[in-house]
Amino acid sequence: MSDRARPVQALLVVDVQADAVVGERAVPGAAGLVDRTADLIARARKDGALVVHVQNDGRPGAGDEPGTPGWELHHRVDASDTEVVIRKTRDDGFHGTPLGGLLTDSGVRALAICGVMSEMCVQSTARTALELGYRVVMPHDAHATHDIPAAPGISGPVPAAAVSRVAEWALGSDLEVVARAADVEFAAPARHEH
Repeated sequence: MSDRARPVQALLVVDVQADAVVGERAVPGAAGLVDRTADLIARARKDGALVVHVQNDGRPGAGDEPGTPGWELHHRVDASDTEVVIRKTRDDGFHGTPLGGLLTDSGVRALAICGVMSEMCVQSTARTALELGYRVVMPHDAHATHDIPAAPGISGPVPAAAVSRVAEWALGSDLEVVARAADVEFAAPARHEH
């Protein structure tokens, strides 16, 4: 854990879609989470960082099935060369998507990741980013998940806050965890010439 991280050139907003943050299926503390992710997005835009909204395309019948109300992104997107939406079908936002090429072409070397679910799509995307050599910052209060229900013969319920902390811990010592989204700073990437 660190107090303030050196500036990052990109923000990945993972799966902040209606199904995960609105209504009875929302993650615990969803209102605070969307406030903090909105602040991260606003500050990244102001400082010229790349903002990538990663949108999950769920299976038919899932709460985030494409075209359903639950699939819609919660935050408004300012579509531009510095703010894009990348759709995915797997937990890892890099798998089968243009994310890696976009980050490379934009000159990004360091990024922050926020969103849902901590132990699934957020962790999987962060792990690949670390493996690809990016500096990765994860604000602890800007990612969330659900409680894990009890499993007979295995464990009682596991609170969502514990699951989120374990998701960070499991990414190892290369991940930079900051306590608060407010401690993440942004800078414009040094774009590569084509």
